[in-house]
Amino acid sequence: MSGSRAWAELLRLPALFTVPGDALSGAVAAGGRPNPRTLLAIGSSLCLYEAGMALNDWADRADDAVERPHRPLPSGRIRPSSAFTAACVLTAAGLGLAARAGRPALTVAAPLAATVWAYDLALKHTPAGPVAMAAARGLDHLLGAATTGRPQQALPSAALLGTHTLAVTTVSRRETQGGTSLPPLAALAATATLTGLVARGARGTRRAGSTRAGKRTATATGTGMGTATGNGTGIATRAGAATAAGRRTLAPDRPGLTLDMALRTALAIAYAATAGRRYTHAVLNPSPPLTQRAVGGGVRATIPLQAALAARAGSALTAVAIAALAPLGRKYAKKVSVT
Repeated sequence: MSGSRAWAELLRLPALFTVPGDALSGAVAAGGRPNPRTLLAIGSSLCLYEAGMALNDWADRADDAVERPHRPLPSGRIRPSSAFTAACVLTAAGLGLAARAGRPALTVAAPLAATVWAYDLALKHTPAGPVAMAAARGLDHLLGAATTGRPQQALPSAALLGTHTLAVTTVSRRETQGGTSLPPLAALAATATLTGLVARGARGTRRAGSTRAGKRTATATGTGMGTATGNGTGIATRAGAATAAGRRTLAPDRPGLTLDMALRTALAIAYAATAGRRYTHAVLNPSPPLTQRAVGGGVRATIPLQAALAARAGSALTAVAIAALAPLGRKYAKKVSVT
């Protein structure tokens, strides 16, 4: 039992609930729907994420012996060689699952794995560390997008998710020392900005449907005119019918727009509350315990942000599925720390 507990701490298992939303929100942000390849991408993401966790503690074992002697490696509950082996196996498994998801997914997973290893082994304690972590989260989002064949459409939402990760990682660099309010204050400002952007919605999410409906209306009108050449009454009748059909097509979208907006706004508020409350505490008192809680809040806030991004892309069902992971993450975070 103690061995299982040690591995759960090493791999930070509660944080796993923040991973599936990357691929799911990426798939819908790219204009598609989650499919079997998306499930493989989620499996790849989970493996690469856990590889990074194991490699992180292996690389930081000397520092943890001083700052966090209770961690699995410095406490002797897990051997360093075992952690490194786990990181290698999990990386290979992640790339293998990505390959099964298709060449586009592997094309994203390969640089994602490279970024994870570069961060843990070389970049973590440099100014480029938070940027590398943000890039990893953005790539994970694009990994899901690659399973729909249009990953470039998910770049804006990947940037938003990466910005959130940049803020959390910047705060985490001071979680064992504390002493400054600037990182949590910057993270609080970033959270407020992201909340506004996500709540506002993505341009063209509904407009595209309206445009297509408008084109169908124009086409139908033109067809009616061509058929009824020389007959003014026929032209008017067909044009009127086409216009009415267009109105009937657009009318059902109005309730949907309201519901989508309400869901997106609610998820954006949940994101702001989850991250902002802990950041505010750390701003007022930047002690190590409160800074660590701020990092934990930022990690957990990833889930409502992913859900809000899915809602922003017009997929309420995917948004609700992602949001359902949040209670599970909170439940297990009470047993094993996510930091």
